[in-house]
Amino acid sequence: MGKLLSLLARDDSNCCSPQKYDVFLDFENAQPTDGEQETFDEVQRVLRNSESILEEIQCYKGAGKEIREAISTPTEELQRRAWQAVMPLVAKLKRFYEFSTELEAVVPKILFQLCSGPMTPTQHLETQQALVKQLAEILEFVLKFDEYKMKTPAIQNDFSYYRRTITRQRMSSQDGFESSDSREVTNELANRMSLFYAHATPMLKVLSEATSKFVAENEDIPIENTTETLSTMAKVCLRMLENPNLIAQFQREETQLFVLRVMVGLVILYDHVHPHGAFVKGSNVDVKGCVKLLKEQPAARSEGLLNALRYTTKHLNEEATPKNIKNLLAA
Repeated sequence: MGKLLSLLARDDSNCCSPQKYDVFLDFENAQPTDGEQETFDEVQRVLRNSESILEEIQCYKGAGKEIREAISTPTEELQRRAWQAVMPLVAKLKRFYEFSTELEAVVPKILFQLCSGPMTPTQHLETQQALVKQLAEILEFVLKFDEYKMKTPAIQNDFSYYRRTITRQRMSSQDGFESSDSREVTNELANRMSLFYAHATPMLKVLSEATSKFVAENEDIPIENTTETLSTMAKVCLRMLENPNLIAQFQREETQLFVLRVMVGLVILYDHVHPHGAFVKGSNVDVKGCVKLLKEQPAARSEGLLNALRYTTKHLNEEATPKNIKNLLAA
């Protein structure tokens, strides 16, 4: 289990001062306890593919040139060339979508372990650090995937061309150049994939809906258990990043950026799951502290995360959000 430096130390000796969340979450080396092992192994079987998924979407090169040529000069040869360029890309898009369904299946299992039972959120974080680490890795994956997807309009263009071509072939009752690969994407699957890629942040939608579904289907677990677990974890990440002594415990330089991303992911997820969101006055999430910390970082490190808070949260632009928070996040 990850090493724990200290728990919930209070400022000074004043019992009325706010709690400081001086928990060191060992995101680098946390190992599962016997109680975590079964869920950990199941989640790890999914997460082991996350890096390759990110590499593929980061390097995604669309078939825009071939598609434009096939549309402007619709000869059989150019259409065949466009089809041959699009098919491997559709296979990739299918893999991305299927991975989202695997994430959707394991997220409730992590949440059940971290949110059920008599322990407080802090006790869960202290004693189940391997599962906390996995939840953090899912959050980082979601942010990264959606960032790459937003920068890659070719994804929707390629899939739209694929669907138009398939429809045209079926209407003309010709096999054309349809391959066994294309038949692996059934009409029903293609519809689901279209809905998935139509969203600006598809993985965030999957994660937030899986979390909301977990809350709805587990009526014996109060929603506060879930939202307080997310908010406590966000506070701990913020505290770790504010404390040079805790940062000094990181063994790898990239861990600091990882914790920064996870903190932002937690704020966004909390905002989607909590009925009133993360930005209202009295929220359990220190949005102001998170944003100020982000703004202290180099722009290359922080701008994408600030934009994630600006454009992928649910409640930021509502009337209940204080003006000082809106001003802080103004682009």
